[in-house]
Amino acid sequence: MKKRNGHAESPEQLVTHLRELLHEAEHLVGDSAGQYVGEKAEAMRERFHQAQERLEELYSTARDKVVAGAKTADGAIRSHPYESLAIALGLGVLIGAVMRRR
Repeated sequence: MKKRNGHAESPEQLVTHLRELLHEAEHLVGDSAGQYVGEKAEAMRERFHQAQERLEELYSTARDKVVAGAKTADGAIRSHPYESLAIALGLGVLIGAVMRRR
């Protein structure tokens, strides 16, 4: 997710913000609304915890895929170093040509 200032939030920051939001909602509701609100707050809390677990699961899966991809790329580069250098040089020339035209 992106913040208002355009910087990406980490999953940990997102979870922290969700916790703060839940705490503020509980604080606003307070004890004055009675048992009905308490039941709704408990339902919200349960949904929040489920969402938090799902987010942690997705984050872990994504992190594992990124690490596996990096290891695969490293292996390919180490097994074909000259070809890798040629590809990097070619991409650099293409990007430089496109940037120069602008």
